[in-house]
Amino acid sequence: MLNHVKKYQNAFSVSGYETELAEIIKTDLAGIADEISIDAMGNVIVLKKGKDSSKKLMIASHMDEIGFMVVNVEDNGMIRVAPIGGINALASCYHNVKFQNGTQGILVVEDGTRASDLTANKLFVDIGADSGAKAKRKVKVGDVCALAPMFKKLSSKRYASKAFDDRVCCAISAYAALNCKVPAYDTYFVFTTQEEVGCRGAKPSSFAVMPDYSIALDVTPAPACGNPNHLTAKLGNGAAIKIKDSSVICSRKIVDRLTDLAEANNIKYQYEVLLAGGTDTSQMQIAGAGSHACCISLPTRYVHSPVETIDSDDLKACGDLLIAFIENGAE
Repeated sequence: MLNHVKKYQNAFSVSGYETELAEIIKTDLAGIADEISIDAMGNVIVLKKGKDSSKKLMIASHMDEIGFMVVNVEDNGMIRVAPIGGINALASCYHNVKFQNGTQGILVVEDGTRASDLTANKLFVDIGADSGAKAKRKVKVGDVCALAPMFKKLSSKRYASKAFDDRVCCAISAYAALNCKVPAYDTYFVFTTQEEVGCRGAKPSSFAVMPDYSIALDVTPAPACGNPNHLTAKLGNGAAIKIKDSSVICSRKIVDRLTDLAEANNIKYQYEVLLAGGTDTSQMQIAGAGSHACCISLPTRYVHSPVETIDSDDLKACGDLLIAFIENGAE
């Protein structure tokens, strides 16, 4: 699974610009798919037929990551950018960035900005150009950049990278698609677009599939230092079965089923109650006549930073639990 994680981390895939990663995933899963397509929103939809075609299971993981769009190229060559998605300005500044066209630069802060005044609109990109004319040969208004790829093994079984949210869950979904036996139901592995700007890709893809059962895969914040009281999922404690977040109250039927499967298969698990934030679960739950929806979350430290950190045991637990549900179904 880590090989897929590393490969997906290197793809450029800011919200609205997920084409590169979509093509990689499509190629990876073409050999096991009964059908595969990319819709108007750019969602990759992979069907693997199951024993019971009267029911549909949809699994969603989002391909996009947060990033920046050029809004102005100034006369001195500096490039003003606006955030795409929930940018943490403190976490993002003074890091390398890469534009979709390959141009590289550094994300820096306006001179004289105090830490208390640091917001995303104080950020700009320096690509080394000493004039606006030279900068415009490399980038233009509307171009998009993201933090440059980085993947680092820490001690023990932990890894740090930018954009584990949600490339790591795309890897979990791809791993499950490649390694599961015959699914209990017709199963749609959907790799969605534009989750970071409002779960936009999940909505039309959910209406296209019209699932009976739905599982989203996403990260969930895990505490490191400071007050962890509002964070229930912890690194190293296994796959997190979501009970609620600010966008969804998960189906008790699926929460209980995932719990039973985890216990029956000796898969380490924990529960997640998230006070803020949401995932594609919310869109799958309310598509058409609705579906029994839940989310398997991967505990992650420092979400929306260049050093998001995960535990590989949690990664395996999420993959094993997803495969157990695909093969055994909701009953």
